[in-house]
Amino acid sequence: MSFFRITLHRSGIGLPHRTRGVLRALGLKKRNQVVFHPAEPQFAGMIMKVKELVKVEEVPRALTRDEVKAERTPDPGFWVERMVPR
Repeated sequence: MSFFRITLHRSGIGLPHRTRGVLRALGLKKRNQVVFHPAEPQFAGMIMKVKELVKVEEVPRALTRDEVKAERTPDPGFWVERMVPR
């Protein structure tokens, strides 16, 4: 079973009440928020209603909140191979 990974890229502020309702039904409240839903026709229809506001990818499994956070965390930029003796 595959899942839709849905990320809200544009805000729903100022849009019609029905459009904001679709975002709410998908579980999207804040920009850059990520939610996972099964790849089923009812979710595909909801995504089509707000396709200009979201980014959608099809993934093999839903990630946990910690896994999504780890994906977004940048590399530290350096690492210590060994300490220099004093």
